[in-house]
Amino acid sequence: MTTAASQRLVIATRESPLALWQANHVRDRLLALYPDMTVELLGMTTKGDQILDRTLNKIGGKGLFVKELEAALAEGRADLAVHSMKDVPMVLPEGFAIAAISERETPYDAFVSNRYASLADLPAGAVVGTSSLRRESQLRARFAHLTIKPLRGNLGTRLGKLDAGEFDAIILAAAGLKRLGYAERIRETLSAEDSLPAPGQGALGIEILDARDDLKALLAPLNHAATAACVQAERALSRRLGGSCQIPLGAFAEDDDGFLRLRGFVANPDGTDMVYAEANGSRAAANGLGLQVADLLLTEGAAEVLKRLATAAAD
Repeated sequence: MTTAASQRLVIATRESPLALWQANHVRDRLLALYPDMTVELLGMTTKGDQILDRTLNKIGGKGLFVKELEAALAEGRADLAVHSMKDVPMVLPEGFAIAAISERETPYDAFVSNRYASLADLPAGAVVGTSSLRRESQLRARFAHLTIKPLRGNLGTRLGKLDAGEFDAIILAAAGLKRLGYAERIRETLSAEDSLPAPGQGALGIEILDARDDLKALLAPLNHAATAACVQAERALSRRLGGSCQIPLGAFAEDDDGFLRLRGFVANPDGTDMVYAEANGSRAAANGLGLQVADLLLTEGAAEVLKRLATAAAD
C-alpha cells in the first residue's frame, strides 16, 4: 500500500447507524486534511450486532463488536477501523494499536423518557431499560424502587422499544443520541455523580495494525491529547481490575489544562458494596494515575467484590 497522503484508505466499520456516522466522521476529517485521498467504507456485521436476545455479559462482551473489524485489518481488506472507545476491549490483540483518539463528545449518560422528566420523577415499579451492568448497579444503588430490565439493539431499536411502551425510561450514552440527531430525546443528562461513565465513553478510537507506521503519521493530526490522556487513564484503571461487561465498573477522567482528575467505582450488579475512589495527576502520567486509582479501589474493598463476581460468573 502506498504511504502518500493521496493514497486510497479503507475504513472497516459496523453497519449500525451510529457506527456508520462515526466512520463517516473520521472519513470527512481525513478528507479535510488530505483532499487528494480516497477514503472508502467497508461495512460489516459483527456477532455483537447479530445476537440481540441476550445481554453482552452473557455472550462474550464488547469484543464481539470489534473482532470482525480486526480480521479485516489483519487480512488487508481495510486499513483502519473506527470504534467507540467504550466498546474496545481493555487489552488489544497482539499486532494491533489505537493510532488516534479524537476529541470527546459529551461523556455522560442520558435519561430518555416519554412520560417523565428525570430519574427522580420515576415512581416505584417504573421499568427502566439499560444494556449496561455499570448503569444498572448505579441505578439500583440510588433508586432501589425501580425495575431494571435489559435493553439491546442499535439506538433506533432501543428508542422504538421505549416508544412502544415496553419501558417507562431508558438510559443511553448521550454522545450517540447527539451524533445521530436525537438530542431532543434527552430529558436529563446524568452527571458523573449520578452515573459515572464507562471508560472511553464519548470518545472515538482509530485502530490499525501496529506495524503501519505510515498510518500512525497520517492519523496523528486526528489525535486529541487531552481526550487521549483521559481515556488512557480510564482504560488503565479498568485493565488493572479486569474490566469487562461482566463487571459493574465506571471510570471517568477530566482534564483541566493538563491536570487530570480520575474517578472510578466497582460494585455488585444489585448496587450493593459499591467501592469508590479518586485521585489527581498530570496528563503525562495518565497510565500511572489509572493504576493508582485501581489500587485504591482494591484496597478499599473492590478485591472482594471482584472475587465474588468471578465466582458468580464461573457458576
